Amino acid sequence: MTSSPALNPAVTNWNGPDGLPRFEAVSDGDFAASFEAALAEHEAEIETIANNPAAPTFQNTVVALEIAGDTLSRVSSLFWNRAGAHTNDVIQALERDIAPKMSRHYSKIGMNAELFARIDALWEGREKLGLDLEQTRVLERHWKGFVKSGAKLPKAEQERLAAINETLASLGAQFGQNVLADEKSWALILDKEDDLAGLPQFLKDSMASAARDRGEAGKYAVTLSRSIIEPFLTFSENRDLREQAFKAWVARGANGGETDNRDTIRQTLALRAEKAKLLGYENYAALKLDNTMAKTPEAVNGLLTQVWEKAVVRAREEEADLARLIAAEGRNHPVMPWDWRHYAEKLRAQKFNFSESELKPYLQLEKIIDACFDVAHRLFGITATEKKGVAGYHPDVRVFDIRDSNGKLVALFLGDYFARASKRSGAWMSAFQSQHRLPLKNGTVGELPIIYNVCNFAKQAEGKPALLSLDDARTLFHEFGHALHGMLSDVTYPSVSGTSVSRDFVELPSQLYEHWLTVPAILKKYAVHEATGEPMPQALLDKVLAARTFNSGFNTVEFTSSALVDMAFHTRGAVNDPMAVQAEVLTKIGMPASIVMRHATPHFQHVFSGDGYSAGYYSYMWSEVLDADAFAAFEETGDAFNPTTAKKLKDNIYSVGGSIDPEDAYKAFRGKLPSPNAMLAKKGLAITEELAGSDA
Repeated sequence: MTSSPALNPAVTNWNGPDGLPRFEAVSDGDFAASFEAALAEHEAEIETIANNPAAPTFQNTVVALEIAGDTLSRVSSLFWNRAGAHTNDVIQALERDIAPKMSRHYSKIGMNAELFARIDALWEGREKLGLDLEQTRVLERHWKGFVKSGAKLPKAEQERLAAINETLASLGAQFGQNVLADEKSWALILDKEDDLAGLPQFLKDSMASAARDRGEAGKYAVTLSRSIIEPFLTFSENRDLREQAFKAWVARGANGGETDNRDTIRQTLALRAEKAKLLGYENYAALKLDNTMAKTPEAVNGLLTQVWEKAVVRAREEEADLARLIAAEGRNHPVMPWDWRHYAEKLRAQKFNFSESELKPYLQLEKIIDACFDVAHRLFGITATEKKGVAGYHPDVRVFDIRDSNGKLVALFLGDYFARASKRSGAWMSAFQSQHRLPLKNGTVGELPIIYNVCNFAKQAEGKPALLSLDDARTLFHEFGHALHGMLSDVTYPSVSGTSVSRDFVELPSQLYEHWLTVPAILKKYAVHEATGEPMPQALLDKVLAARTFNSGFNTVEFTSSALVDMAFHTRGAVNDPMAVQAEVLTKIGMPASIVMRHATPHFQHVFSGDGYSAGYYSYMWSEVLDADAFAAFEETGDAFNPTTAKKLKDNIYSVGGSIDPEDAYKAFRGKLPSPNAMLAKKGLAITEELAGSDA
């Protein structure tokens, strides 16, 4: 008889500084046994709630569900952090095993007839329970969650739904691992001086560092990390190398062999369509949009189509300008996707008399982090202090105390800023622990939010400051906006804490926060030259602000085409050839040959690496309608840090989580819902008419 492996208490007993996990005490081999024990414990907790002989009450059923599974949450948060930000073969193997197992576990809970009967009884009698607004929202969330988990389906259909969810979990894990494998395995190693023509020093430093990491010291590596590939496509004068790198970048997930995602996508779409039908929805988009501000695919496509029509006209104008530049250089080729960034940068330098390479020395990572914290202090009164010597989950990770204006600790924040081969691409916010005020079984009352941001900026050589592009700096502000949504949360119940809001509202706090990056008072203070420490000259600052809508046609076409393809996939049902559908949609909308989707289908991780943004990529634009109008509230006062407006923003948007309806939250802040006009004006695509039949 073999004994079970011993459990490592550090996985679930977080006794580091201020309750931080002791990451250094947890090894990859600890997770399998910890998951097994935590799943069994959660299952026992659920059975106790479901079989309680007492009549269902909010306390003995809903509150009990809210605090059940705390151990599993701790194991999961540590594991999924490692799977995304610092993975390896051991973690990836366990990910493939645990993803379907977790799906099976939650399907069983969602289809527990005794448990649903208790929730259903509370829901039907909710008017007599004396619940406050937050409690009503929590009860509604649980009831709808059970219904969408198949609680009302016949047994055979429940079993089929559980099988679908389990397979989808496996497919999502595989999709993400395939993209990471393609990114990790490809590098273009350069060692000739001619190959570096046009590249600024900051990019050569990053490429040299990337080459060293790949055992090619003394050479330069173009990698598929966005912080290297995009500036390479922007500055390289070697068109053949740009084409080679670009084609590798857009081919992620579609290279044939074991890492090819195209059949994974086909299977995913078929199963999602079947799931929607089982649950009584016309299609998967209708299922996913049911609990959002947009509510219907028609409303989403209405916004996307209107924006597309404006954006593609602007993009054609931009393309014509680039073609003239190419001709002026004596070249005889059309504008291709690997040309756009290169000539757009030349055009920007020509139009506004500054280039990205001129701007970048003023955007030091350290200073932009300081700027993020300063904006939060000015708006919300919080202060960030680095906890030197406290270990994160990787040597690059930094830990910060977040305190309110009275000095009270309100959150812990971890920043993980640099690209590495063990980290998936992109940028994201997540939580090890979410804020709430409920008493837990371990004796604590409430939990401190422990929030982290992950980015993929290029690391510079030792002793040199990491420099950001303007887009990188916006990304850092964006993710810290998400972090603030988690850290400023002030609710009672975990299920409505922080970013637990509808998908097309969750991007509002993050996209809104980006606006403060380019507030002149912030740029003047923090955009200082890496070598001299001098602030950005007013003339350059003026040019940066004047160029905010430059290339907006390209940027909007890149995004909107991806969102339209996402909606097409999830309104059609099963698709035999996803790439044919992608091509069909792009042809129908008139996609310029000079631009590609921001995320081509085989590496569209938002949509296929899990379920997060499936039929939901549009939500960035939906939230952009809100964020443009929300920042206008500050502009109308003449003060970007107006304290009255900032307090309304904190009280009604950043701190309430999902405890009230998002439309009500926005109206409480702004007094009304917006039209798209402010967003279109921000992009330089202004229109006069409002969306027919839509407030957003």
